[in-house]
Amino acid sequence: KKEDAAQNQQNQFFVHAALDVVDEEMWKTGSMFLKSVDKFNDRVISAYVTASHIKFMLLHDGKSEDAVRSFFSEVHELYVKVLLNPFCDKDVPIPSPAFDARVRAVAKKWL
Repeated sequence: KKEDAAQNQQNQFFVHAALDVVDEEMWKTGSMFLKSVDKFNDRVISAYVTASHIKFMLLHDGKSEDAVRSFFSEVHELYVKVLLNPFCDKDVPIPSPAFDARVRAVAKKWL
């Protein structure tokens, strides 16, 4: 368990470190899908930025670009459906177990 916690912290560090790269890249392209923005050892960080500048980031083992694009597209659709709720605040984490389960199902489907 201690090793898993350390690995999770390390993964979060890599993704947070890539935020600066995402901030730079999002202004260079008109595309929402930024593809691979950073790499660390055998892991790849891909990013997707919505029109309202919400960033989705994924640390993965080098999955196909089409699969990652499809994953982000479906997650974005789920996110928009959550935001349609008038009681939802986009600046706080989404506490919905149903949203979490749907994102996990999309990940299982594409990744």
